[in-house]
Amino acid sequence: MRAAFFAFAVIPFLFMSPALAGDAEIKAGQAVIDGQLKALLADDGAKAYSFAAPNVKQVFPTVDAFMNMVTNGYPPVRKPQSYAFGKVEQTGPGSIIQQVLIVGPDGKDYEAVYTLQQQPDGTFQITGCSLRASNSLST
Repeated sequence: MRAAFFAFAVIPFLFMSPALAGDAEIKAGQAVIDGQLKALLADDGAKAYSFAAPNVKQVFPTVDAFMNMVTNGYPPVRKPQSYAFGKVEQTGPGSIIQQVLIVGPDGKDYEAVYTLQQQPDGTFQITGCSLRASNSLST
């Protein structure tokens, strides 16, 4: 199975620290992912881009470049039929990895693994995402 990766490093899901993130961090991270997915569904590229961390914006310096990458490389993330949050782990202070179980526009199951980092202003932003086809939506 071929996995798609953003042009920046994503920590492999299997090597994460077993420590769980605090409830407030989990909710904040999930709110960011949910906000971006809803913006993508609404075709609001500027809002979707606003959830990206500085490292993502450095690689994709415009909304159009970002949306082109998501549209061409991540169709299940761009237009999910549905999605649910799965496992979450904290890899360090202010650093979260969140699994999102997605039913893509093709009706197939996918697993997206998001990395998020708390920014100096206290908000979380998405630093990366990996996507792979999944045989089931079990967590």
